[in-house]
Amino acid sequence: MDTRTIEPTREAAREAAPEAAARDAAAARSAAVPPADEVTSRLADQLTGLSRRLHRAQRRLLEPLGITPAQARLLRTLAHCDEPPRMADLAQRLDVVPRAVTTLVDALEERELLRRVPDPYNRRVIRIELRDGGRRALADLRLARRTAAAEILAPLDDGGRAALSALLAALDQDEAAEPRRC
Repeated sequence: MDTRTIEPTREAAREAAPEAAARDAAAARSAAVPPADEVTSRLADQLTGLSRRLHRAQRRLLEPLGITPAQARLLRTLAHCDEPPRMADLAQRLDVVPRAVTTLVDALEERELLRRVPDPYNRRVIRIELRDGGRRALADLRLARRTAAAEILAPLDDGGRAALSALLAALDQDEAAEPRRC
């Protein structure tokens, strides 16, 4: 057997081995870590699913209070206003048509949770303010939200909750930069 033909083949194989190992390692890494688009897609699905679970839990806990999620959102928005807002301000803040706010205000006013009051500077303008019953309802709503969140977050320990809160805060920077106005 001619060793001259075998030696170059072995030498070529030794030189190709590191390249092949590097290719195999890169393939293994890419298989273990999904591409960014897949991770983003999975995160979107997870966030959507968690949001739905949270809304279902809140709706279940709000039902005994007789308050719909939309009414709860209006009450929470109203509680964050420095002064009683106009209906148009609420519609803008809630990102709904003014007629939707009228329906919500009518229902909550009937339950004596809020009231319409005239604007002290313009008698054509009506403002919406919380009543004592509305403040009590808000306390119940906060408890329902915390309870629903506690159910969803139950698998996480305190450290996991703190880490998740920090990550969500990093994602929510744009919202935090905007002042809460009505």
